[in-house]
Amino acid sequence: MTKLTRRKALGVLAAPAALAATAPVAMAQQPAPSFTLLLVNDIYKMSDDKGRGGFARAAGIAKAERAKGVPVLFCHAGDCYSPSLMSGFDQGAHIVAMQNKMGLDVFVPGNHEFDFGKENYLKLVAAQTYPTFAANLRDAAGNPLPGHKDSQIFELGGIKVGVIGTAYDPTPQISNPGDLKFSSTMEALKREAKALRGQGADILVAVVHADRAMDNEIVRSRVVDVLLTGHDHDLAIAYDGKVVMVESNEEGNYVTAIDIAVSIKGEGAARQVTWSPTFRVNDSRSATPDPEVAAIVKGYEGELSKELDVDVAKLNVPLDSRTGVIRTQEAAIGNLIADAIRAATGAQLAITNAGGIRANKQYAAGTTLTRRDVLSELPFGNATVMVEITGKDVKDAIENGLSPAPQGSGKFPVVAGLKFEADIKQPVGSRVTTLTLTDGTPIDPAGKYTVASNNFMLEGGDGYTALGRGKTLIGLTDGKLMANEVMVYLRRLGTIDAKVEGRAVLK
Repeated sequence: MTKLTRRKALGVLAAPAALAATAPVAMAQQPAPSFTLLLVNDIYKMSDDKGRGGFARAAGIAKAERAKGVPVLFCHAGDCYSPSLMSGFDQGAHIVAMQNKMGLDVFVPGNHEFDFGKENYLKLVAAQTYPTFAANLRDAAGNPLPGHKDSQIFELGGIKVGVIGTAYDPTPQISNPGDLKFSSTMEALKREAKALRGQGADILVAVVHADRAMDNEIVRSRVVDVLLTGHDHDLAIAYDGKVVMVESNEEGNYVTAIDIAVSIKGEGAARQVTWSPTFRVNDSRSATPDPEVAAIVKGYEGELSKELDVDVAKLNVPLDSRTGVIRTQEAAIGNLIADAIRAATGAQLAITNAGGIRANKQYAAGTTLTRRDVLSELPFGNATVMVEITGKDVKDAIENGLSPAPQGSGKFPVVAGLKFEADIKQPVGSRVTTLTLTDGTPIDPAGKYTVASNNFMLEGGDGYTALGRGKTLIGLTDGKLMANEVMVYLRRLGTIDAKVEGRAVLK
């Protein structure tokens, strides 16, 4: 995680990502808050997992916060309409149904809101009863989208709170927004901040879907007072005495509350506003689920069970698809999936992206995998593809996948039929030191190789433009659903003995 300020560590576990630093969570004799900001982000799974997370518990936390009598602004920093099991069936409509009952005041779209295309996104926005904020998002002609706001002033406890929302800048590179235009987050924030100050806003809050580098840039700019962010899945709280930055982990595991105590002196041009934050991390394990949202979840889960609770294969070994594992290193479950698409297409090699493996879960040896498990891991509805490219293109693809290392990334390469070693201390683009076939034969830069992948990557997703340089042998129109191909492969194996075997060695 990029350093933001010098600050002390917060004594709350962050799962699965690294923990940010913070000012102390609890301090004696705090002034009474004028209002409370409440944040959730990156929540995909309907139900809780071992008593933590899920929409009903997050909604229960919001209800409990509102019951305290202090004005609350409930914000969602994006990523929810995909990927999940149910989104594979209804493209995110169930999320809107749940969130319509949660009392959200501000919602910003993350990159996953566009996974099923522009028209589906606009259809979901039209079904929302909560507002979408996206000051850097426009249609192809440069006009605001229907149902969207750039910013707004909320009156909270007598304080004018200016709120700006922004979408994730790189969405066109990693999702499917069609011809929608995404402009600079920073430029949009500066433009709207100036306008809100001119309208008399006392405090400025940015709700953004942005990576940590952008978060840090926003904090350093001082363009807003409070930054509520999503995308990195961290439980992160920071305050450098000027700007607050908060992210609430993922899956509704934690819902962070920021109590803002405000003091105002003078009026008009002499008006002086001072404020101070206090942070409270609501652990969803101790939350009372909202009964209305819980009932919706129960109905959807019943529908899913009929289709998904069907056995596929048994594990002789444990598997681990946790985000912090699959996006940083070779993992047995990644090897299994890459082997499956290689076998399905008959390709010599396979390269897929760790970001397409999503369940964030550990499976014990002896577990029986079901359709539900496979679709939880591969929820995007991607199709298998096969291309013929040069050995140089293969190397370029691996270099692209390793470019963010050692930071975890969805573009981390998951491979079959080849092995590579890389020195991640070297400059980006020059990290691969050894690239061979499984038998140790060096991959010839000028040679031609058939490579299995998925349609998202073939179209340049996650920066894998090298895959599109050669000849497409199996494209989107004739490829098969990747999850189904994995199920077929698992059934054929019957028992699973996948392991880490030195396909990806990072030094």
